Amino acid sequence: MVEKRATNVTWHEYKIKREDREKLLKQKGVLLWFTGLSASGKSTIANQVCYELFKLGKLTYVLDGDNIRHGLNKNLGFSPEDREENIRRIAEVGKLFVNAGIIASTAFISPYRKDRDFARELVVKGRFIEIFVKASIETCENRDQKGLYKKAKIGEIREFTGISAPYEEPLNPEIILDANRLTINEEVKKVLDYLKDNKII
Repeated sequence: MVEKRATNVTWHEYKIKREDREKLLKQKGVLLWFTGLSASGKSTIANQVCYELFKLGKLTYVLDGDNIRHGLNKNLGFSPEDREENIRRIAEVGKLFVNAGIIASTAFISPYRKDRDFARELVVKGRFIEIFVKASIETCENRDQKGLYKKAKIGEIREFTGISAPYEEPLNPEIILDANRLTINEEVKKVLDYLKDNKII
């Protein structure tokens, strides 16, 4: 995409800081960045984590890949350039959520390391938690209710991650969820345990 820069804009500081909001909410603002292949379980896990946090009285929100493409990113396709812009926009939104003191989760394939690293750099140090939902192509195909993998294999869908487009696995994620052997409940517990152990909740 051609980058257009805004002119004559000034950054305004706020009287209320992130720390003030966190004190009010009794939680830390963090960005839980779920990444993995299509149908690996990212959205399901993120939504269940959100639900469990809500039951604990925490303010939380899920930014889901498909949902975001219905609105904010509806003008983007799946070319490498559009994928990069997709993640750039959601990373900026995630940063705002963190600064608001919210526990935000993203459920995006986000196939490129450099884009995930960009998101990490945007957020306050220690507040970006990369969660790799590790699943084999076979596992994802078995879970694929939309039949996307089948369509990708016969060429009906182009630029499909894992089939006709690359996925670069995280090198040092904070959490790895082995979707090939763990249940949803086990995966959710692992995320919640991490948040408790690191005094985020």
